[in-house]
Amino acid sequence: MLDKLKKAVLIGTGLLLLAGCNAGTADDASDSSEIDAEETLVVGLDDTFAPMGFRDDSNEIIGFDVDLAKAVGERIGAEMVFQPIDWAMKETELDSGNIDMIWNGYAITPERAEKVLLSEPYIVDAQAIIVLKDSVIQTKADLEGKLVSTQQSSSSVDKIMEDESGIFEKLGGDLVLYPSNNNAFSDLESGRVDAIVVGEVYGRYYMKQSGKDIYRVLNDNFGEDEMAVAFKKDNADLQERVNTALADMKEDGTFDEIYDKWFYSE
Repeated sequence: MLDKLKKAVLIGTGLLLLAGCNAGTADDASDSSEIDAEETLVVGLDDTFAPMGFRDDSNEIIGFDVDLAKAVGERIGAEMVFQPIDWAMKETELDSGNIDMIWNGYAITPERAEKVLLSEPYIVDAQAIIVLKDSVIQTKADLEGKLVSTQQSSSSVDKIMEDESGIFEKLGGDLVLYPSNNNAFSDLESGRVDAIVVGEVYGRYYMKQSGKDIYRVLNDNFGEDEMAVAFKKDNADLQERVNTALADMKEDGTFDEIYDKWFYSE
């Protein structure tokens, strides 16, 4: 059940939008009362955030969160429409009613919890420690004296430096920094570094795309962020429906099927 990523899955529920009226002609006015009702829910997302929600080569919006949302939509009887938004304005878009939910790797923070309703966390993004499968490194403590790399100016740098174990000092107060996580993975594979620290969601996505069964994710990490779906404060109905659907998907294996499509698991 993919304990390594410690996915917590929710219980949910949704809101219904309205539907369209089918206007008849004068000849069939007697049938004009027939209504074609279809619930539509608008999901706000950053369409550049792989692997959660992004555009493929055909300009179609795809991703792990996109597949999850579609599966939830099928269960609650709603069509999910994906609306790219200015990520800096995401809560404003939600409050104004332009979107019904934010579903795009939305990390739970105390500040966000004051602004929106949150689903139960459905996945955890740890600051993962990744090594090659044959590495002697088994725990965070084993990093002492080793070459550890991560992406420059990333939250991973701060997490390593602030870790209560004092591992940063044991590394000699130095990290190997790269412009991108892809560079870090390349040097790990070539043996130029001993371990990398990266957000586990992206790290497992990269490993899945590489098709190489050469990596190992340590149980230790440098901290975790839980991800959830966000709803408008007065939309507890939608929150409940989505939570319930996601819980059912975890129970029947649908969640894991979608996860395995996007992420590497050992």
